[in-house]
Amino acid sequence: MSAPLALIAAWARSPVAPVGGALSGLQAHEIAAPVVQALLVRAGLNAQAVDAIVLGNALGAGGNPARMLALASGLPVRCAAYSLDTQCCSGLDAMTLAVGLLASGQAEVVIAGGVEAWSRAPIRQVRPRHAHELPQTYEQPPFAPDPAQDPDVLVSAADYACASAISRTQQDAYAVLSHQRALAFEMDLSDELVGVASCRQDAYPRHLDAARAARMPVALKGVGHAHGQAVDCSVSRLAISSKADGAALVLLATPQACQQLGLTPRAAWVVGTSVGGDSRTPLLVAEQAARSALHRARVSNLAEMQVVELHDAFAVQGVSFCQAFGLDPLAINRRGGGLARGHPIAASGTIAMVRVLSDLCRDHGPGARGLAAVAGAGGIGAAAIVSRL
Repeated sequence: MSAPLALIAAWARSPVAPVGGALSGLQAHEIAAPVVQALLVRAGLNAQAVDAIVLGNALGAGGNPARMLALASGLPVRCAAYSLDTQCCSGLDAMTLAVGLLASGQAEVVIAGGVEAWSRAPIRQVRPRHAHELPQTYEQPPFAPDPAQDPDVLVSAADYACASAISRTQQDAYAVLSHQRALAFEMDLSDELVGVASCRQDAYPRHLDAARAARMPVALKGVGHAHGQAVDCSVSRLAISSKADGAALVLLATPQACQQLGLTPRAAWVVGTSVGGDSRTPLLVAEQAARSALHRARVSNLAEMQVVELHDAFAVQGVSFCQAFGLDPLAINRRGGGLARGHPIAASGTIAMVRVLSDLCRDHGPGARGLAAVAGAGGIGAAAIVSRL
């Protein structure tokens, strides 16, 4: 096997807090700066050694969040700063682009990941075209030029649940499992979490059971059919990942830099990939990205991965992903997924990768591999595979 293009010396993430919660008063760089500083401490690295930062951010509405973070974190003034917006895929894509900087010789040490301060997202408006037109406020931009190819993601998820006859009961059971696991293992996350402001742990996971799940309000009703019978495939509020604030970052370096700087890498980058799929069913593109990553890594089956993390924006997405790969839901997101944490858009993919790295190094030996996957609006997906050293 050839030498890895990039080694991973440290990783960390903030807690995830719902919009309006513990992180709601902070800008993106204020959420992420403590995470950067924790990375440097964990790696035993002087900030002056960092050559670049690649930062995913979806809701900042312009500027250069990566540069803001570099300056707020005490990184050197010469540090290159790249901001990236591929929506939910931004965090994983930032890591893949960071590996490209290392492989091309443009950098020796790079910090990469994502951050979202959804609570502080600017109010968006379309500028008037003439004096008699008022500005038009909007919540999100289009993700496909043809509106018919760009359904609301909730509508898309509900339509897919109906077409695939994935019942509300299945969706809610998957979501309850996510919350149960997040609560059961919340003390096991101390090695990855960095306190930000007054927030010390993920704020959203709740004690749930099937009876309470059944009382949750329905976000969108739907009926599917299986074996000639009607099936309630409605999407409940429980089965949707909540809007959230948070950050996650990883410190990557070349093998030569690790040797010269005295770093002790704990994992190696194997492969990263970003793919496009049908914009009408974006939730499926995480599966396609995972298959692309497995193919590039010459792995025949996802079950060969010791750790699998999917950012599940919807429970139906998690159920579908497991069905596609023949996995029991217990085989993925072992300490709870996005349904239990929330969805800080650009950070979600990196949070999944931080979970992979933590689980590999806590529970598995050298050579163990893990995969993180995420899908984004507009029909895009990203996935990456890492290996424990």
